[in-house]
Amino acid sequence: MNDNEYKRCFIGIFLPKEAINEIKRIQETVKKKNFFIGKFIELENLHLTLKFLGEIDNNKINEVRGRLRKINFRGFEASFDEIGVFSKKFIKILWIKLAGVDELQKQIDSVLENLFNKEERFMSHLTIARVKNVYDKKGFLEYLESLKCKKLGFKINSFYLMESELKPEGPIYREIEKYRLES
Repeated sequence: MNDNEYKRCFIGIFLPKEAINEIKRIQETVKKKNFFIGKFIELENLHLTLKFLGEIDNNKINEVRGRLRKINFRGFEASFDEIGVFSKKFIKILWIKLAGVDELQKQIDSVLENLFNKEERFMSHLTIARVKNVYDKKGFLEYLESLKCKKLGFKINSFYLMESELKPEGPIYREIEKYRLES
C-alpha cells in the first residue's frame, strides 16, 4: 500500500433488510407519481454518512482506523423520521431523516478531533434520490408533506470506514474496516 495514495473516505452505517425494504417501498411510491427527472439511489448503495472525510492518504486512514477502534458505544435502535428536501427552492436531494444516530456521530467527531473539523450541522439523512428537474414543484412538495415512512425501529450494531470511488455509472463503495457496537 502506497502511503501517498489518496482515497475518498467516509464513515457510515448501512441499514438492515427491513429498513431497506421500507425505503424501496417509498422510492417506488414516489417514482409512480412521476414528479421529477432524476436518479433513485440503488438499494445496495443506501447508507447514512456519519462523517465525510474527503480525500485522505493511507497514513491518515490508518490513524482514523486506530481512533475509531477506541469508540465504546452500544448498539442502538434507529428509526425513520420525516421525508424531505434540503431546499424547497432548488430541489436536488430527496432524503429520509434517520432518528437515533446523533450520539454515535458525536462520539465519532470526538475521537477524530484535531484530525478533522467537527460537523457543524449534522443532519442524519439517507439520500434516496438525486433530482435533476421537477415538473411540478408545488405539487411535489405538497405530496412530500403527505408521504410518511412506516414507524419502523431497527437495530444498528455496527458502523464502517468506507472508501468511495466515483464512477460515471455511480459510486463504488468498499469497506476499509467494520466497527461492531457493544450489545
